[in-house]
Amino acid sequence: MAGTDQQVARWRKSSYSNSDNGSCVEVDDARPGRVRDSKDPDGPALAFTPAAWQSFVSAVRAGEFGATG
Repeated sequence: MAGTDQQVARWRKSSYSNSDNGSCVEVDDARPGRVRDSKDPDGPALAFTPAAWQSFVSAVRAGEFGATG
């Protein structure tokens, strides 16, 4: 990830992340669709189109992946 990307990014831990620091996903509020593993902040980030990200978020909220809150 380029240095300027890190400066612009506004990472926050997902509310769906595990509270014991096990499964931690961070999302970039500056650019929806970018996610990374909070345990590896200098590692790669995944990037999705805004439409694909919205579709994924909607599916999670609808419980389509079998996750429980």
